Amino acid sequence: MTEKTLHIVGGGMAGSEAAWQAAHMGVDVVLHEMRPNVGTFAHQSGDFAEMVCSNSFRSDDDEQNAVGLLHWEMRKANGVIMATADENRLPAGGALAVDREAFAQAVTAKLRALPNVRVDYGEITDLPDDGSWIFATGPLTSPALGEAIARETGTDRLAFFDAIAPIVYADSIDMDVVWAQSRYDKGDTEEEQKAYLNCPMTKPQYEAFIDALLAADKTEFHDGETATYFDGCLPIEVMAERGRETLRFGPMKPIGLTNAHKPEDKPYAVVQLRRDNALGTLYNIVGFQTKMKYGAQTDVFKTIPGLENASFARLGGIHRNTFMNSPTLLDDQMRLKSRPNLRFAGQVTGVEGYVESAAMGLLAGRMAAAEILGRPLPKLPQDTAMGALIHHITGGAEAKTFQPMNVNFGLFRPVDGLKGGRRGRKDRYKAYTDRAKAAWTDWLSAFD
Repeated sequence: MTEKTLHIVGGGMAGSEAAWQAAHMGVDVVLHEMRPNVGTFAHQSGDFAEMVCSNSFRSDDDEQNAVGLLHWEMRKANGVIMATADENRLPAGGALAVDREAFAQAVTAKLRALPNVRVDYGEITDLPDDGSWIFATGPLTSPALGEAIARETGTDRLAFFDAIAPIVYADSIDMDVVWAQSRYDKGDTEEEQKAYLNCPMTKPQYEAFIDALLAADKTEFHDGETATYFDGCLPIEVMAERGRETLRFGPMKPIGLTNAHKPEDKPYAVVQLRRDNALGTLYNIVGFQTKMKYGAQTDVFKTIPGLENASFARLGGIHRNTFMNSPTLLDDQMRLKSRPNLRFAGQVTGVEGYVESAAMGLLAGRMAAAEILGRPLPKLPQDTAMGALIHHITGGAEAKTFQPMNVNFGLFRPVDGLKGGRRGRKDRYKAYTDRAKAAWTDWLSAFD
């Protein structure tokens, strides 16, 4: 390794992508990962880019969906996360879902095979004074490092809570009750059109489920600790507390589905399961993040038709998710304003989601490598998906109310001449994506 080595702390989505991008630009990289020597609540292995909450990268539509556009930009930039996701893809209708174990193992193998990447398995507990560093420690930043960040920034760490959905063994699902179908039969192949398993509920069954859910024992928080959740990952109990019909218009909505066993009976609500591995032996319960205690989970989830005899490979859980007040702390190069040799990337910066985290790692890796190599870069176009997201977290968001954000078209600058409203949405989104693709392609040409 040279004196111009880039150090990256954290081997999650952001850190893995940052290491890949910087290494391919010719920079020597040391990737610091505390796992498996120091574990976390959610991780099960020491592999890089391990997915813990879900196995989905969400929509892959790059013309009508902002996260699909982010997929496109990352593929265009030779992103290791997207390439590996494509290689380990599972049927999921219009979404991009992966075999999470095979995916993480493949990302790990690819990074370890690069001659200019060295892996250091050890915990970093302080902020270095010199060298070029990227901190991509994610929502489960270790307490010691979190305290070091708080000391440097002079602010209290912000935090919300993330919940994890349970995973069911496929052979314990009653297929005489459950049927395979993607909503609206979405997908280009029969396998995609039957990517989800559906558990139907009548109105009495739904009402009984809500009653059990609301009455179940739940994880309690420490005294003085306020439970703040990211709206895109709400526990099902919290959704149910907002109204008895909330789940039926959320993850349990029955629209676009026909019961193959009883086509004439329209379900009042439906619980969907999505394949979690390539073998098809594991299924996760879609949108069923939970803070119920383990015993309560098995009791409640076994009231779902078709899951009466379900066996669980993993039950749900809840964990603290730490992030920074990036609008006040980071510049537009993702550098800490008080310590410009330090960059931050991933969920710790206040983006939410696997794809968004990896995208911020991609940018941080390229920006850090360009700085090390003395290569000036043009300003990242705000009209790209990555540009819109980084603009939001480094200055576009209101610092006083800053909360984690998924990429969405609401972050994009309007396109002149297009009408608003629902009727014009399809044309507007296509205009956003066309403009973004042109700007992203032009920006990438600076690296050629």
